[in-house]
Amino acid sequence: MKNIRVRFAPSPTGALHIGGVRTALYNYLLARKTGGTFILRIEDTDQTRYVPGAEEYIIESLRWLGLEPEEGPGFGGEFGPYRQSDRKELYGRFARQLVDSGHAYYAFDSPEELDARREAEKEKGNHNFKYDATVRTAMRNSLSLPPAEVDRLITTGVPYTIRLKVPQNETIRIDDLIRGEVSFESNELDDKVLLKADGMPTYHLANIVDDHLMQITHVIRGEEWLPSTAHHVLLYRSLGWESDMPRFAHLPLILKPNGKGKLSKRDGVKLGIPVFPLAWEGDSPEDSFTGFREFGFDPRAVINFLAFLGWNPGTEQELFSVEELAEAFSLERIGKAGARFDFDKARWFNQQYLQHSADAELAKLVRPFLERHGHSPEEAYLTAVCGLMKERITVLTDLWENGYYFFEEVREYDEKTVQKKWSAERRKPFEDLVDTLRQLPDFQAPAIEAATKEFMQRHELKFGDVLPMLRIALSGTLQGPAVFDMMAVLGQERSVERIASALQIFEGLIARSN
Repeated sequence: MKNIRVRFAPSPTGALHIGGVRTALYNYLLARKTGGTFILRIEDTDQTRYVPGAEEYIIESLRWLGLEPEEGPGFGGEFGPYRQSDRKELYGRFARQLVDSGHAYYAFDSPEELDARREAEKEKGNHNFKYDATVRTAMRNSLSLPPAEVDRLITTGVPYTIRLKVPQNETIRIDDLIRGEVSFESNELDDKVLLKADGMPTYHLANIVDDHLMQITHVIRGEEWLPSTAHHVLLYRSLGWESDMPRFAHLPLILKPNGKGKLSKRDGVKLGIPVFPLAWEGDSPEDSFTGFREFGFDPRAVINFLAFLGWNPGTEQELFSVEELAEAFSLERIGKAGARFDFDKARWFNQQYLQHSADAELAKLVRPFLERHGHSPEEAYLTAVCGLMKERITVLTDLWENGYYFFEEVREYDEKTVQKKWSAERRKPFEDLVDTLRQLPDFQAPAIEAATKEFMQRHELKFGDVLPMLRIALSGTLQGPAVFDMMAVLGQERSVERIASALQIFEGLIARSN
């Protein structure tokens, strides 16, 4: 069996939708499983939709996710160039070869003539006009015009396209690795444009030429491309490449969280969830999106989550490293039905990865989010904070949202609990605790706990009298890690100062409520 070669071939037209990322992932996993080659190809033949910065965004997204290709723009490889705009002359040569062999033809119909014909068909009740075998001889092309006129039009520079000449009365079959046998009737197909008037190829021609010349063995792509596959099979046949045609595998749709309809870019904005790997800043707020990275996701969790959007390992295991995914992956275990985008499940995956991360590893992941808020703590301190907080966060942004008090002073206090638990008579005993903690020679959690228990015995206080108030004094809330662990990480000076300051604040809150 020859070396497996797969490609991810996005168009640089904006942000990379999560469906495209899943396509890249499945291609990557098949390459890893088989010892094959994962290729990135940029399909930028439609220059009217080209968006500056999109190619760089695609590459950065793949790198963040760990899906780095062996070949592609900036990665090297023997089958380049890997950007279709750099291969323009190549496509023209193959398009003319198809004309010469009788499998394609020149079409001189202007946009205005095509619009007029479309309107005429509508008046007859045909609202789905196709440029196909039933109309091609009545149109202005090299099949209906005398050869001398065709030569004159080309010589004088009249714009033309090259169209595929679809044969009549044929059934075109493919054996899809996910869907099984799929058949198409050629009479239902239109004569697709292969080469546009500006000399640039359409997706259909460029895709087939590049896949063949780059020796692609498997084409794994979204099911929206399934209807085009018949044209692609005809192109392989017409170019004499049918024996080297790659195997096709068309992936199921990714559905909205409610399971109704395809997940769109806009759904992320509407639902407040990421549907892109990285944030994208468009020309307007409507075209700007938050990414999984900025939302606080670990890229390993995103990979694990995406792998399960359509694929099933056939076991109860849910958490997989990339290496484990590659070992377990097979195209045969991808389903045909659409896969629902369950964001709660994505958060669960992320929570699992964060909780299983080493404290130092988590500290590296969370640091950029703290730096956004102007904080760059020492590595040892941040590692200790992560050790306390990782059981209490789902996404990386939670560490700041739920534990900002580790990096700056408490902003507000749980007033309801203070009014319920605090009284003026508690001030003096707590001042005694402050003095005790200030003089403690060993400020580690066990020593802090022992000193606090001894204080409670001395003043005949219970845990419920003391610990909630200590927690609120230190963090402003009843939520968070164990009090004594929190104090040990905050350190002696900061802990003592916070408790001492909070006593006065508690008094003010009580006075305000009376």
